[in-house]
Amino acid sequence: MKSPLIGITVGDPAGIGPEIVVNALIKHALNRSHRLVVFADRSVIQQALDQTGQHAEIVEIGHPDEYTPDRDAIHLVNGQVLDGPVQMGLIQAACGRSVYQHVALAIEWAMQERIDAIATAPLQKESLKAGGCPHLDHTAICKALTRSDDATTLFMVDRLRVFFLTRHIPLRDIADAIDEKLLTEAIPRCLGYLEMLGLEKPNLAVAALNPHGGEDGLFGTEERDLIAPVILKMQGKGYRVEGPVPGDSVFHLAHEGIFSGVLSLYHDQGHIATKTLDFYRTVSLTLGLPFLRTSVDHGTAFNIAGKNKANETSMIEAIRCADQYAFQIRQGR
Repeated sequence: MKSPLIGITVGDPAGIGPEIVVNALIKHALNRSHRLVVFADRSVIQQALDQTGQHAEIVEIGHPDEYTPDRDAIHLVNGQVLDGPVQMGLIQAACGRSVYQHVALAIEWAMQERIDAIATAPLQKESLKAGGCPHLDHTAICKALTRSDDATTLFMVDRLRVFFLTRHIPLRDIADAIDEKLLTEAIPRCLGYLEMLGLEKPNLAVAALNPHGGEDGLFGTEERDLIAPVILKMQGKGYRVEGPVPGDSVFHLAHEGIFSGVLSLYHDQGHIATKTLDFYRTVSLTLGLPFLRTSVDHGTAFNIAGKNKANETSMIEAIRCADQYAFQIRQGR
């Protein structure tokens, strides 16, 4: 069986994205062990090769049939937004336009099943906004361009799998954002994704919101009045879900194998747990799209961009994860 063809976007050209992509493909030879196509401006890839000291032929293609697996090269889909080197480490509208154009192009190829999954390097939200993109980030772009309303973020590192009930909202708004409908829809969706990834009879832990799970209302009432009743109702329907489990222990228990996955209630709750466990090997998966999208778990690191100091491990893991699960996600939809 032919291995999946993975599309890679390099993120903001002024950040570390192009560097970590080039190092993953050439320094670590992933272009030899995987079928990979990069979506970027040719000048950006050439600049990254120069900055990293890597050497590779750049072969531009316009269709997957033009991909040649026996050719030791970077296969490139060139959106032709930029025609020269960029100034590293700065917010630039042109870089934002390049990000959006190439992500959109990769999504187009994925929707046409020209590629089987997408792995993305980090973008800069301010550059994206300066470039006129109407969407906040990668997930928002993917949801809009695929018309997918139920896209879900999953972080994976080692044996720990963490879903997110809410994402980019202020901390003070989290309690008000959590309601019965949101939880009731999220629990079966998360369990379904765990099955899609190959886990048999998975169980899900819902993290608590307040310290010590609220202590029956002493430190907050959300667990007693909302989260626990929803979990009890879902258990009655046959779903393998437990909680609310205090946030200071639930991630450790999941990593130990007690739970197949954790539903984190807010952004930093799950991010801190996964990135502390292994910052460089944490991979973000966007599920609920017509295809799998994986991503690094870090930002553009403008302070070291262009200096060949970035750690490409998360990019390598994102590519490997896309390769491992691309067909399962396609077939599981």
